[in-house]
Amino acid sequence: MKYRSVGRYGSVAQVFHWLTAIVVLIAFIFGPGGSEQHVYSSARDFDRQLHETLGLCVFALAILRVLWRAFDTHPAPPPASRWMLLASKAVQFGLYLLMFLLPLTAICGAWLEGHALTLLASVQIPSLVGTAHDTGAVIAEIHTWLGDAILWLAGLHACAALYHHFIVKDGVLVSMLPDWFR
Repeated sequence: MKYRSVGRYGSVAQVFHWLTAIVVLIAFIFGPGGSEQHVYSSARDFDRQLHETLGLCVFALAILRVLWRAFDTHPAPPPASRWMLLASKAVQFGLYLLMFLLPLTAICGAWLEGHALTLLASVQIPSLVGTAHDTGAVIAEIHTWLGDAILWLAGLHACAALYHHFIVKDGVLVSMLPDWFR
């Protein structure tokens, strides 16, 4: 991993970070949840379309973040105990993993249940796989659990950033804040 001499992430990395956080939160809020009949009812069309559109945006952002991360430099981690550094890496890995697994489980679950993805403006992406309804329902349920998991993990991540800012005072939170927000 390449480290930068200044203790801050670059502006592109910051945009990816905060945009992903906002999109994940809005996608969670608009997730229709519940039974298949509820999720795919006409009364929930807008929420589902927005949720599916945002989910694909999360997937695209995750891909772009990983690509950007491969070439960008990062601030060196602050001095910390071994367990804190390991916990930081584990949470970061978990968040990246969930940013990929959430959209993939949504797509697989919907398609296996026999539903097209329907994005905003009623743009449809038809199933590219055969129907296996029971398997799709299980994957859709896993998607729900993963959606809860990403919020809990992101909440832990935010609490850790606040702990570093107010208790440890090591600049970890400030390293991801835009200059105009500091």
